[in-house]
Amino acid sequence: MISMETSNLTKETLKKMFAEGKRFDGRNLLEFRDISIEIGVSNKAEGSTRVRLGKTDVIVGVKLAPGEPYPDSPDKGNLSVSCDLLPLASPRFEMGPPGFYAIELPRLVDRAIRGSSMIELEKLFIEEGKVWTVFIDIYPINDDGNLIDASTIGAIIALKNTMIPVLDEKGMIDYEKKPTKKLPLSKTYPFSFTFYKLGNSIIMDPTREEEEACDARITFGVSYWNNQYMVNSCQKTGELSFSKEEISKITNILSKKFDEMNEKLKKFL
Repeated sequence: MISMETSNLTKETLKKMFAEGKRFDGRNLLEFRDISIEIGVSNKAEGSTRVRLGKTDVIVGVKLAPGEPYPDSPDKGNLSVSCDLLPLASPRFEMGPPGFYAIELPRLVDRAIRGSSMIELEKLFIEEGKVWTVFIDIYPINDDGNLIDASTIGAIIALKNTMIPVLDEKGMIDYEKKPTKKLPLSKTYPFSFTFYKLGNSIIMDPTREEEEACDARITFGVSYWNNQYMVNSCQKTGELSFSKEEISKITNILSKKFDEMNEKLKKFL
């Protein structure tokens, strides 16, 4: 991933605007851009979706394959999340071995999903020594900021529409037979909410220009279960720290943001 330097003029302009509660696109500091969803965008995947968050555009596919369980969970299925950051999506991305962000992004999605217990991994047991592995593949098409939250949205909706392939007598997938069983999921699911800090201001869902100007980022994986909002994961990066007061302000609005996102996406969930 190539570091894109933000000019001092741009950074100072954005810092001043954020301090006044303003953004170039007219949103307030904690407001998401418009979201659009397409389901079933790949006929090769067991589940897939396309998420547009403003101009950020991400495709997520889910594939299932029988394989060996992890040694520490012999009676449970596996989960693997990966991401390809291709140059077509952003001038920040380049070909070659994955950089830190290409590793961090799928890890954050993985932690949000795994921490919420959305996938009932114990129901993906096939037989001794064989379980289903759930592969979630993330493909950004256009990066205009906040790929993390867009990718998490894509992953949970793709999982909601995933079917389990049919196995033949030899234990191999028979793609000629139409799947009839859905992926076993619990009643809970996560959203990720990423907060960015520039100066003393905190914003959500930045455009790429805003994201590049910010000095720190913190991401929370949040779910709702048994009448409680749960923080399942948290990760911070960047040069600046978040004060105790800032973290308190952020955590106090997580439940509201979860409800807002749930309302926007409820027909897909």
